Amino acid sequence: MGFVVKLIDATLFLFFLVIALAAPLLDAQTCLPLTYFPDFLIDLKKWYSNEYDDYLIIEKPHFFIGLVWIELLFQWPLVLLNLYAILAGKPWYQTTCLIYGASLSTSMAAVLSEMMGSKKASDKLMSLYFPFMGVGVLAILRGLLPHSTRTFSSNGKRPLIARKKRA
Repeated sequence: MGFVVKLIDATLFLFFLVIALAAPLLDAQTCLPLTYFPDFLIDLKKWYSNEYDDYLIIEKPHFFIGLVWIELLFQWPLVLLNLYAILAGKPWYQTTCLIYGASLSTSMAAVLSEMMGSKKASDKLMSLYFPFMGVGVLAILRGLLPHSTRTFSSNGKRPLIARKKRA
């Protein structure tokens, strides 16, 4: 069980690291003025939306703008907390991971149902959004699994079960 928890933590850590950078630099362009961003980031976002024909980013429907705001104001701070919790081996990581997973899964359910219902999304675009639902489910699963006392760091504390009892 310990190996599975560490594998899930490593997978989530990589995902959280990418989101920690992508959310404020790329996703925020959807709802904030473009004058806040350097030209190369604007060009990267335009390339992505044209390459994958991401109609949600191009058309900017109101529900999608709302979900981006939720990502920036609620989910992104949870990502930062989860990164810290993984590195420091904090016991509240399960709780923040569960909250993040539930929020991400809810957002992705709305986005994916819109994409499937509208029939505007290509298979290429759907293949980019579906993994986010998987990560949301993985984060929920991690929130329900027992706390691993040692993840990436060693804080020198042994678990209570491993301590010897005195007679």
